[in-house]
Amino acid sequence: MVADSPSSIRNEVLGGRYRLGEVIGRGGMSSVYRALDENLGRDVALKLFAPQAPDADELKRQEAEVQLLATLNHPSLVTLFDAGTDTRIPDEPRPFLTMELVEGQDLRSRIRHSAVPLDELAVIGAGVADALAYVHSLGIIHRDVKPGNILLVQIRPGEPLRPKLTDFGIARIADSTRLTATGTMVGTAAYLSPEQAMGSPLSAATDIYSLGLVLLECVKQTVEYPGSAVESAVARLHRAPEIPADLPTEWADLIRSMTAIEPLDRPAAAGVESVLRQALVSPVSAPGELAPETTRVLPAMPFRPPSIAITAESDLPVAPPSKSQSDVTGGAYARRWVPDLSRIRRLERRFWTVAVVGLLAAGAAAAALTFSLAPQPTPDVVPYPAVTGTLGDHLKELQRSVEP
Repeated sequence: MVADSPSSIRNEVLGGRYRLGEVIGRGGMSSVYRALDENLGRDVALKLFAPQAPDADELKRQEAEVQLLATLNHPSLVTLFDAGTDTRIPDEPRPFLTMELVEGQDLRSRIRHSAVPLDELAVIGAGVADALAYVHSLGIIHRDVKPGNILLVQIRPGEPLRPKLTDFGIARIADSTRLTATGTMVGTAAYLSPEQAMGSPLSAATDIYSLGLVLLECVKQTVEYPGSAVESAVARLHRAPEIPADLPTEWADLIRSMTAIEPLDRPAAAGVESVLRQALVSPVSAPGELAPETTRVLPAMPFRPPSIAITAESDLPVAPPSKSQSDVTGGAYARRWVPDLSRIRRLERRFWTVAVVGLLAAGAAAAALTFSLAPQPTPDVVPYPAVTGTLGDHLKELQRSVEP
């Protein structure tokens, strides 16, 4: 562990602009200070690494890597502002990074307080997976995903805490994946992937494995592979993580796939982020494919179609039905309208009268035309064609009414 910094280091200026304040974090290879950027007048987090041997090639590699990390820009990443080397002691150069100062607790402190509910865990996991998908697309591997590197911030009052992943590339810069000294890897050994433990080539799947262990720890409130660096590394090679039996199946399947021994069997970060986002809209906060929504059918009320058959004159109303005679169907009134027979008969007589008058007018016009073309003596009675039935009766009635 890095020894406690003497009080004399406080108020000192690094890199010609960063005035150190109190220590806000400490790890096996570095200490984090609150610092004031005197050039810009803002507070930053300055991570000062342990002294290293003056290796020119190693320092160039670190500088090139830091320049790459400084280009990252994502809402779920702690922004890296600057990097430099403290050369006040020529034989012991100390690299340092300045980053965005995030006020709030880290996920490690949150887990110590209580288990993380699944709806809250879905927000945290989706944010971290989204950040990993972003950096993986740029060919960068974090290699040190753990609760202490996940900061929780309140973006807006009343909203869930949002994660910010920090220390991107620090594991590579500090070379903390090598078991170089007893206790060096105690802090991060619990979250190493099997390929890290075996010294095999790493890929983006390494970060997925570590994130799976982080999600599991949030549920269980215990580290899955505790112990020394060697004990922890060996344990994950001999047994799979123990997932609580009461964990929803979707969550258990997700964590099980993320912590598969074979890297190729693990999902990509974008896939993890997608299923966790879906969990945010699931009634049980369960990740995975959403079931298609089914259309709910309301129970139908019995429906009687309007009656249009006239069975008997006694069955017919003499006035339109009132609201009480209406049928309620689906929340609306469906009125049964039965026509009035007397009204129908009046309309029928009126129709026939109009028809007869029309026929008579047509006959009169034809007779006048014939008379004008061939004058003949006017008979006493104008002959009409014989018409039978109801129309014939009306014609006779009309004829009598016009006789002198």
